[in-house]
Amino acid sequence: MVKGISRRKALSSVVAFGGVAGLLGTQVRGEARRALPSDRIRPPGALREAEFLEACLRCGLCAQACPYDTLHLADLGQAVPAGTPYFVARRSACEMCTTIPCAAACPSGALRPSLKNIDDATMGLAGLSTPARCLSYTGAAYCDSCYQACPVKGRAIRMQPGRTTRGGNFTPLVDAGHCTGCGRCEAACVLQGDGAITVRANHDSQR
Repeated sequence: MVKGISRRKALSSVVAFGGVAGLLGTQVRGEARRALPSDRIRPPGALREAEFLEACLRCGLCAQACPYDTLHLADLGQAVPAGTPYFVARRSACEMCTTIPCAAACPSGALRPSLKNIDDATMGLAGLSTPARCLSYTGAAYCDSCYQACPVKGRAIRMQPGRTTRGGNFTPLVDAGHCTGCGRCEAACVLQGDGAITVRANHDSQR
């Protein structure tokens, strides 16, 4: 009798575990179908979004390893799947740690351990999203705050001289081949509210 009960309990546990695993799998597939806001950026080394969601354990170790207040874990009800890490550049950009502690702390490979050089990160792509608000582009003032903040200055972003359609003399230009998507240019923009230059997250593909 005891053995029979034990077998029934074991069978029930297996069925229950299978049910939970099935629910989690369904949840992950549902999450992968939802488009994330473009300003919610994954940490450096993140896999493509669908693969990232399957691999991420929601353990929070990457956020704990970040020495800055950059990475956050999404709460229930947010546009980002609960428990997964992200950052918003305008609030707190990636500081481009050379040791990439967030990726080193990831136990599942959701953040690729093969990323050894932070300059090779492809978190997103910056661009002059609202030229009409850029001080240099409109000629309201010469401002190169985005250029000065860029950790790969002169390669990822440069101030291109030349008359603009808005009467300015310089245009911040981004080289997609060198931009890491860290968001420091967006965070440094001196404008109130949204920056003139913004970063769109690289959720769906690795450049």
